[in-house]
Amino acid sequence: MNSTQFSSFTLAAYFDNGLFKYLYFMIVMSLYMLIVCANVLLIVVICMNRSLHEPMYLFLCSLFVNELFGSTGLFPFLLVQILSDIHTVSASFCFLQIFCVYTYASIQFSNLATMSYDRYLAICCPLQYNTHVTYNKTAFLIAVTWLYPFLAIFILISLSSSLQLCGNIINKVYCDNYSIVKLACSDTRVNNIYGIIYTFTTIVLVLLIICSYVKILKVCFSGSKQTRQKAVSTCTPHLASLLNFSCGCFFEIVQNRFDMSSVPNMLRIFVSLYFLTCPPLFNPVLYGLNITKIRITCKSVVFGRM
Repeated sequence: MNSTQFSSFTLAAYFDNGLFKYLYFMIVMSLYMLIVCANVLLIVVICMNRSLHEPMYLFLCSLFVNELFGSTGLFPFLLVQILSDIHTVSASFCFLQIFCVYTYASIQFSNLATMSYDRYLAICCPLQYNTHVTYNKTAFLIAVTWLYPFLAIFILISLSSSLQLCGNIINKVYCDNYSIVKLACSDTRVNNIYGIIYTFTTIVLVLLIICSYVKILKVCFSGSKQTRQKAVSTCTPHLASLLNFSCGCFFEIVQNRFDMSSVPNMLRIFVSLYFLTCPPLFNPVLYGLNITKIRITCKSVVFGRM
């Protein structure tokens, strides 16, 4: 088969919904509005309240900003495609969407790793916390959390966009880098090596997160009841957020690596959208309900008692 550079891609996971497409449109629109409202509310709460200008809350603010970024890279496009009868997308926009989605995922892991490091210092080294986690160091960590994924994914997209392709059909509802690499007729060894290196760095981040929480749990079980309660109330939303996002990424990897043709189409679509939908929707609820300062300030903002 001849290889070429295609100017557009066809998203083959969409199917004719008839009048149901308007119902799906309303459901997706409602989810997007909930995500935007919840994350914007918490960003405003953290930015406007001086008592929340502490490292832990600034890292949370970075997390919420990233969730807005990832959701905006998917949902407006998804809404247009649901109502459209022709599910094609230009190559340039497709790679832009891949950049947004993959950068969101990478920043999410980096954010969670930074937050676990912050909680480790706060619980395991409380007397040295203020000297270790200064505002300058907080700003530096947030900058690295964002700049490294942008650079890493830019290189990934540059390698993928230079491939010669034998087809332009992507069997998903949004553009995916792995799907494009599978369409390549040219040599993909460099892409595969870089993908392995990138995956390895992500695994290292996950291991750092796990090590941090193992040490936190050791301190909790060896400390007083008050220490255990404080640690559990602080770390529970972090662990729930990590588990939720990791499950979504696992679902996405399974769908990419294995034949899912026997799975119903709607279930495959839900699985592929999980890591882009559920974390941005549930994280504001997790942190808003479990962290007392945020919960109280949110009530003040919502009910006009600032």
